[in-house]
Amino acid sequence: MAKITERIDNTTRIPADYQKAVLPAPKSVKIEISPRCNYRCGFCALRTREVQPKWDMDFELFKRVTREMREAGVEEIGVFYLGESFMNPRLLVDCIRYLKRGIAMPYVFLTSNASMSFPEAVEECMKAGLDSLKWSVNAADESQFEHIMGVAGRLFHRALDNIKSAAEVRARGGYKTGLYASSIRYDGEQQEKMERLLSERVRPYVDEHYWLPLYSMGAFATQREEQLGYRPTAGNQGRIGALREPLPCWSAFTEGHVTAEGKLSACCFDATANWTMGDLNQVSFMDAWNSKPFVALRAAHLKKDVTGTVCEKCVAYQ
Repeated sequence: MAKITERIDNTTRIPADYQKAVLPAPKSVKIEISPRCNYRCGFCALRTREVQPKWDMDFELFKRVTREMREAGVEEIGVFYLGESFMNPRLLVDCIRYLKRGIAMPYVFLTSNASMSFPEAVEECMKAGLDSLKWSVNAADESQFEHIMGVAGRLFHRALDNIKSAAEVRARGGYKTGLYASSIRYDGEQQEKMERLLSERVRPYVDEHYWLPLYSMGAFATQREEQLGYRPTAGNQGRIGALREPLPCWSAFTEGHVTAEGKLSACCFDATANWTMGDLNQVSFMDAWNSKPFVALRAAHLKKDVTGTVCEKCVAYQ
């Protein structure tokens, strides 16, 4: 099985046959099982939503669009997008089971903040056939956690306990799910604290860990990010060690992003529906993937001139 960093790099690298405006189906798609999250991270795009959504994805819609994706050639489905999928563990398990047993999706992956991933739910995901479970670990201690994630410090300890429990569940049940973790790379003393935490509480319980820059999350250099004292990197350039040029942005070419409402977005951090390219309640996945707005946006990216597009104000291009 390929390393998770190899899979990430394959997604963020735009191959020659995808450097055009009208495209075949992407190999990977992320789908928002639940748009809700129990964290209020200062760097996350979800903070830009004025009203947080309450409805999770309709399972019948999920089945229809993923069946279309598989028939079109999609090979990887992420059962998450912006929200925390363990907010609705029953739906999450049903979605994984359908992907693996209903349409034989080759690879199903999930990213979680770990605070809601109780061992019972994790085991059901593993039983259903989840291929990859990655934890986002972005605070070195309880104080930083409360400051950046914006929630009670007890969740910091709960998340670390759940990370350990997941490894124990996998070992006990003999499941094949890969376990991974990623972290934001900070500077100086904060980075030293992160290294100690990861060495003691995370790396012993995962197969691989990698570093990420602090994304701008939808290209808004918000006042909140400035208050946190961390400068976001341009757009989504991938992971540290394999950063990509901001234009053309791989997010519009190699990976699909579907909201819980069924909207196909061109942006991997679209919490405000600014980058909606099609409504999958009304059109097929491939019709939305190559809709007129999406084709025009990709053409602008290929010219490396997004003036006048929804991407114009992205911090990546300023």
